[in-house]
Amino acid sequence: MRFKLRLTPRDTTFFDLLGASASHLVSGSNVLAQVLGAKQGDRKDLAKRMTEIEHLADEATHSVVKKLNTTFITPFDRDDIYALASALDDCMDFMDEAADLIVLYKLKEIPSRVADQVEVLQRMAELTAEAMPKLRKMADLGDYWVEINRLENQADKHYRKLLSMLFDEISDPIQLMKLKEVVDVLEEAADGFERVANTVETIAVKES
Repeated sequence: MRFKLRLTPRDTTFFDLLGASASHLVSGSNVLAQVLGAKQGDRKDLAKRMTEIEHLADEATHSVVKKLNTTFITPFDRDDIYALASALDDCMDFMDEAADLIVLYKLKEIPSRVADQVEVLQRMAELTAEAMPKLRKMADLGDYWVEINRLENQADKHYRKLLSMLFDEISDPIQLMKLKEVVDVLEEAADGFERVANTVETIAVKES
């Protein structure tokens, strides 16, 4: 039996930090769902909790960058590590922005179809968190990026239907603009999760 000899050590800290960053996405997506279902008066506290999670995610990203700047040998390409950390951080930023806009714009009623968008984000976050530990062995990741791409297509359909509904049913132009901005940011979050999956695919192909 032949064993592949690895001449350089693998620092597992990066995997731990990326896993922590992805776990914050799960927490954030769940709080975002709570924001949608809460009464207007209860949303401010939930948005504050969302911001706290976003700060934790930022800390995880900064830790990755700091580790990159102080580590000579990395488990895989350092540019890919940075790209993955940044993509994870972008997902959190978009979800935090959506929660913040809902509170700042004092939206009383949010169309039920918006919940469909957030449900997709929740599933994307769960899959992303499950995928990060698999980077250690670069195994069993194909199903992850395929499913994320499928969910992103589903998110696109929800987005288009929601836009059509907004323009058909909301006559107040100011209210329309506010809701559309929230919906647009949620769509950007879905695109962000797809960028994470695409980055993971790139890393896996390089390491195979």
